[in-house]
Amino acid sequence: MSNLQDKAQILVEALPYIRAFFGKTIVIKYGGAAMTEKALKIRFAEDVVLMKYVGMNPVIVHGGGPQISGMMKRLGKEPKFVKGVRVTDAETMEIVEMVLGGTINKEIVSLINQHGGKGVGLTGKDGALIQAKPMKGEEEMGQVGDVKTIDPQIIKTLEGGRFIPVISPVGADEEGRSYNINADLAAGKVASALSAEKLLILTDVPGILDDKGKLLPTLSRKEVQKLIKKGTISKGMLPKVEAALSAVEGGVQKAHIIDGRVPHALLLEIFTDQGVGTEIIA
Repeated sequence: MSNLQDKAQILVEALPYIRAFFGKTIVIKYGGAAMTEKALKIRFAEDVVLMKYVGMNPVIVHGGGPQISGMMKRLGKEPKFVKGVRVTDAETMEIVEMVLGGTINKEIVSLINQHGGKGVGLTGKDGALIQAKPMKGEEEMGQVGDVKTIDPQIIKTLEGGRFIPVISPVGADEEGRSYNINADLAAGKVASALSAEKLLILTDVPGILDDKGKLLPTLSRKEVQKLIKKGTISKGMLPKVEAALSAVEGGVQKAHIIDGRVPHALLLEIFTDQGVGTEIIA
């Protein structure tokens, strides 16, 4: 009986969050172990479908760096990076579009559909969702892009039809030239354009840590900027934190950097008092 009561208590704890976020858009940047380990992929799909069924509007933006590198090597092309950014010549761009918009995107959509949702796969080219421009100062990087504008109309149309949009971060400029866009950056811009309630960024770390390795559960923009200046936030965490800051500055209520290695990390962050990562607030 006590086990049943524990389950009831969990539902009661979730109720105010269900009520608060009903009808709200939650943008999720999906990547890391949560996107490669089979059990975590299933848990992620279950979380997203549950969010939709209780009245939220999850929107997924996914990466796929390791999968792109793997395909390049299979095709006899060695991946090249400059300051952590993939050099994207025309041939690499074809591979990026094939892997992101094809293999990965459709796998995520299929998992969502298997668990009772209605996933729809998109790239930034669909419905002119992401208009891209070359990344500043990155001419030698080829078709590496930045976000010029976001037109969220196609996402809003899908949300109204009870669909779950799954977006791969490939955009095009006015001439139709394709660009490979960092998924964290794209997720932050999409969240701002949708006036999302939250941006959730899945990582392979517990969240933002201080100098002693202790988790910092809540940070303001100013506190984050101080940690960047100190060098406490660096390397792979920087683009995620910058995307979170961009979203908050763009009107998103809160951005969360959470540990995607934890099963049901999304539900734990949204529906519990404690959460499982770092939230960044205005």
